[in-house]
Amino acid sequence: MIQNEITENIYSRRSVRKYTADPVSNEAVLTILECARFAPSGLNNQPWRFIVVDDSEIGRRLSTLTHYSEIVASAPLLIAVFLDTAASYNREKDLMAIGASIQNILLAAHSLKLGAVWLGEILKNKDEVSKILNAPESFELAAVVAIGHPIDNFSETADRKPLNELVFKNKF
Repeated sequence: MIQNEITENIYSRRSVRKYTADPVSNEAVLTILECARFAPSGLNNQPWRFIVVDDSEIGRRLSTLTHYSEIVASAPLLIAVFLDTAASYNREKDLMAIGASIQNILLAAHSLKLGAVWLGEILKNKDEVSKILNAPESFELAAVVAIGHPIDNFSETADRKPLNELVFKNKF
């Protein structure tokens, strides 16, 4: 297999759920958001919108809305990712584009030596999240990404199914 900086970043990224209390720098936040906005989207409509949360009190309030409260409460940075329904042209395609944007967030954070995890379970309380964040009415919560400086060094490989279980009519 071909190995390079991009493939290595993809192979080595892990979901990180424990962070130090150190804040994430503004420069890192801007880099992560820039990478997020460069994700592909149908018709280049860029349906994603972001609300950045670096206030621990707001993080604590959001943490009460999920089973993963410890992760949310301890993360020095949360990025709430929304579908802007006013900018949406095809919900299914736009949600896929938002998934690509979130993957860019995760990879950018990893490349900056930060840890991150994509949280979807909080969607069960998406209306309450939107109220806490004062999100515009056209914003529909798609996910929350927790980001911070990892406590642990995750160098081990996560279990992955072999390609022959995932690819049909393959030539590998």
